[in-house]
Order: sequence, then structure tokens, then C-alpha cells
Amino acid sequence: MAPKWRELADQLAEQIKNGDYIPGQQLPHIRTLVENGEGSKSTVHAAYKALEAEGLVTSSRGHGTVVRPQTPLKRIGIERYDKAKWRDGDEVAFIADRVASGRAYRRGEQTQSVTLIEATAAVAAAHGLAPGDQVYARARLVKEGEQPTHTLTSYYRPEHVEGTRIVDPSPGPAGRGGGFRVLYDAGYEIDHMREELFARVPTPEETKLLQLPAGEPVVELHRTTYTADGTVVEFAIGVHAASRFMWAYDFKIPDSAQEVGEGQ
Repeated sequence: MAPKWRELADQLAEQIKNGDYIPGQQLPHIRTLVENGEGSKSTVHAAYKALEAEGLVTSSRGHGTVVRPQTPLKRIGIERYDKAKWRDGDEVAFIADRVASGRAYRRGEQTQSVTLIEATAAVAAAHGLAPGDQVYARARLVKEGEQPTHTLTSYYRPEHVEGTRIVDPSPGPAGRGGGFRVLYDAGYEIDHMREELFARVPTPEETKLLQLPAGEPVVELHRTTYTADGTVVEFAIGVHAASRFMWAYDFKIPDSAQEVGEGQ
């Protein structure tokens, strides 16, 4: 049999999911639930802490326990990199996500810093360099309004980006079409990429930077971008607040057997 605090937490979670408590609404004070016979003060407190750990509510001094918004951004897959968006227009990837989600955006919602650093083991391996070789790191913090959604740091070989807008530390995207357009204009047209996703516990620094509530995990993304001849022109690491995104991928299903048959 589940403990009383777990039963209460499940009951409140069901009410939140059913819309009995809406995003932004404050849950009853602990004292109110105690007086209503829902359990002792410690029971109700434990239930609220469980809801917070599950990402359903936030708690703060002066505001009580409030239901969190549960309408994440759609973080689209293949179509966010459509060349028509950045080569022929100026819709960079984070803007494509906003458009797909029906959300407003401002260019100032992406800030950046650019530094020349020694490559870590992961960055060096992606680019085929030796650890400690120099690379440019272009770090961005992306927000929706005032709320951070994710960080993204792209790493480039100096010979690919020296003298381009990619190494210009001005706020916002790297000019019209963003970094992919800059690479395209420099003779490095992106052809294919690989993305890997990892869910993990955030570091204290990430918790502060992304303004994460207690218990919220992050999704770490590794993106390796290639030209048609297999040259790696960007390796990027993103850290996303897990509850602020819904990941959507729409792709054609391969039929390797058919391809083999056609080639015989």
C-alpha cells in the first residue's frame, strides 16, 4: 500500500492533468489541506515536494505552490534545417521552432559569446583534431520571452570560419540565415548531420542559467554537421530544459532491402 503522501500526490497530479488546477494557479495552502483532513502537515508537504520533483508545480516563498505551464515548445527535427529557411530566407533553427509552435519570437532572445579555446576530448574527436588544438566556441543562450529554454555551443575549426560573421560576438544570429548560411557562403554547404540525445541531471551552473525548478532534468544534444564529402564543419552541444520542449521528428522510413534489390 502506498504511503499517504504518495496517494495525495497522485490525487493532486490527476487533478492538475484533468484541468481542475490550471497553469499559474496556486494549489491550496498546506494548512487548508490539513484542515480538510487530507493528512498531516508533513504528509501534505511531502506530497507537494513530490509534485515539484515531477515537474508539475513550482514552489517559492511568497507565491506558494503553483501549477507549472505544460505547453512546451515543439523542437522540430529534419524540417528545422530545411535549406529554404536559412539559405534562401533568414529563419534560423531556433526561430523555426517558434514558428512551428505558433509562438512569437524576437531576435534578441538569442545571445552569444565567441571565444578561441582548446578543444575538449569530445570536440576534438568530432572534428578529427588532437585534444588541446584550438577551435572557436560560439555559445548561445536562447530564451522565450524572459525564460531561458536552452543553451547551444557550436565548435568550429578556425580555418573554416576565420574572418566570418560566425566569430563576430555581436548578439543574435550570425547574420541573415545564421551560421549555416555563413558556412554556405564560405564554400561549406551542409549536406547531412547526426544528432544524439542524452537525458541527465543538470549541473548547479545549468540549473541557475536555465532557471530550472528543483528536480527538472535536462536533455543534452550533440549535433555533428557534415558537408557532402564528409567534412565536419560544426560540432554543437545543446542543453535543453526538459519540460520546455516536445521533440518532434518526421522522416521517411528507409527500405534498405528494396535499395539492394534495385542495385542488383
